[in-house]
Amino acid sequence: MKNLLIFSLLLTLTSTSQASAVAPKSFTFIGSGYGHGVGLSQYGAKGQALEGKSATEILNYYFPDAQVTAVEDTGTISVNIAHQVLNLSLNVNNLDTFTVIGEGLIETSFPPNTPLDFAMGGNSINLGPASAKLWVVKWSNPNSVVTLNYGKTKFLVSHGYLQLRAVKAAGLGYRIEATNSLRLHDEYLYGIAEVPSSWPAASLQSQVIASRTYALMRMNSLKKACDCHVYNSKYDQAFVGYSKEGEPRYGQLWKAAVDATAVDEGHGLAITVDGLPVSVFFSSSTGGMTQRAIDVWGTEIPHLVNVPDPWSIDPAINKNYASWTKKVSQKVMAKAFGLPDIQSYEIVSRTVTNSVRFIKGFSSNGKTKVLPVGTFKTAVKLPSSWFDLPSN
Repeated sequence: MKNLLIFSLLLTLTSTSQASAVAPKSFTFIGSGYGHGVGLSQYGAKGQALEGKSATEILNYYFPDAQVTAVEDTGTISVNIAHQVLNLSLNVNNLDTFTVIGEGLIETSFPPNTPLDFAMGGNSINLGPASAKLWVVKWSNPNSVVTLNYGKTKFLVSHGYLQLRAVKAAGLGYRIEATNSLRLHDEYLYGIAEVPSSWPAASLQSQVIASRTYALMRMNSLKKACDCHVYNSKYDQAFVGYSKEGEPRYGQLWKAAVDATAVDEGHGLAITVDGLPVSVFFSSSTGGMTQRAIDVWGTEIPHLVNVPDPWSIDPAINKNYASWTKKVSQKVMAKAFGLPDIQSYEIVSRTVTNSVRFIKGFSSNGKTKVLPVGTFKTAVKLPSSWFDLPSN
């Protein structure tokens, strides 16, 4: 009888333990800021511009150990605008003509309103019956707008010229890499779409200077995977070509900001240390203070330091990300940690800015796993690393 009672008690305790170990269906995170938070805070720049600060004053604030000085920026930058595609087409407006030359082929001119359809064929790119590993496409009218189409994407180009190269992609075979080569000084910067063109002029100019500096550092080497110096995405900086300067009403404001940062025809303002451009970064907003590079990427960059950023957490300035709430499903959480399920979390450590550095997940089977916050927030798609313990 005694053994039966003990067995019944153990069964009851086991059932209770299993019931308490049921993992929540979802978790809700509450945080602030958007992006990595290193360097220039874009909403911080907006807030300071609204207070009357100049672009130089804004940049001196976020990069206190650097200076804003004139540097030479006459080089040509290659921007990837179509990555690993099998085919694409080009059209030009204003009754302009295309001049096309394939590697090892004779230059050919195409009459107005003639679409050019390129397609991969083996390890070369075909244009009609002609085939080459490299094609260069130019147009004669500087006011023309060229439309590049691939899949559901339409990209508008006005400046420079286009280059299409067949590049071998790991696991895919040969693909087309399309790049727009254009002058950094103004043509490339006209297409940068990092912030809304309706923002105050000083905030636009601070972004132009930061973007020029970023590009100058990337022009030191060509990336073989994309046949480019930079991609046109957030992984470098957002470049949308003519769509930025051609934006109704506000496009001219952005162009004016670019022109305002040009010192002369061959020099523009950049962020420098000892007269040389340096690595700079920028993100939408922070949780109230910018991050050091070492706290985010593990690399010490002396001029990237912590500075207070109260404008990012002011809802009057940063309506969407002064504070945010994100609900994440159990399935996504478990996948992020590589565990069967997630019962609870623990923030292991934070940086001096109060952003999360490491987070630990607990599974109902007793297993745990610690992740760097960068890995975690990417997996569950949190806007930033400034967040509190999740609730469910």
